[in-house]
Amino acid sequence: MQWISDKEILIVGLGLMGGSYAKALTRLGFRVCAIDRDEKAIDFAVLHGYIASGSTEPDPELIGQADAVIFALYPAAFVDWIESYQHLLKPGAYVTDVTGVKAPVVDRIQTMLRKDVEFIAAHPMAGREVSGVQNADERIFLGANYIVVPTARNTPEAIAWCQSLGRLLGFGKISLLSPKQHDEMIGFVSQLTHCIAIALMTCNDNRHLADYTGDSFRDLTRISRINETMWSELFLQNRDELVRQIDRFTKELTAIRDLIAKQDREGLMDKMRLSTERRAYFDR
Repeated sequence: MQWISDKEILIVGLGLMGGSYAKALTRLGFRVCAIDRDEKAIDFAVLHGYIASGSTEPDPELIGQADAVIFALYPAAFVDWIESYQHLLKPGAYVTDVTGVKAPVVDRIQTMLRKDVEFIAAHPMAGREVSGVQNADERIFLGANYIVVPTARNTPEAIAWCQSLGRLLGFGKISLLSPKQHDEMIGFVSQLTHCIAIALMTCNDNRHLADYTGDSFRDLTRISRINETMWSELFLQNRDELVRQIDRFTKELTAIRDLIAKQDREGLMDKMRLSTERRAYFDR
């Protein structure tokens, strides 16, 4: 399927990410519709021109006319939706997602999915510490990373289509990872960092700290304002990998703690030099 303006796109799940996709794709000239259980979300998106129409139920007409369906649901809900309603999908449709964990999801969906519909997984590495379609903002995609997560079941055409979606939305770098590679990476760069931010906020109940803190604490804890329903599911779906990453981090933090306890300034400086060197990779 080529990206031309008369193609129909369906968004399932009209929160922050689904709303941002809808807003961007509508601006680019596509006809975008949406399904979301929250009638207020549908009404808001129609009123503001993010979507042409929407439904709070899995409407057969909306689903059947879509050339591409983008799922912005939690992992378990995504699997359940495919199991229940895939019979309504248009033959030849492409299905993609924004789900933050892949190994437990991709194989199940590709195994159960009809042969005339193709699921190509993706993960936009973008977001904000707010939720809901009312906070949709297509600018979160600009320059961000976008990961396409193919398997041996995917065709070159579907992979190219998914990459082109990322480019259209304005992502800066588009990468390919296997589901296992994705979950290893996301366990470190996203899930572990959220665990650290949560721990920083839960290990000290001194509420006067807000009167004294500087940018470093605010930056480190920016992501601690968290959607507990979504993130607890993501943590548990990626349990084994996340536990490994927490153990690695705990070992390294303990090593730094021991250097401080021993007053080993040179050892501390070595850690700091290594930290500075590796952080430079992210500034390029």
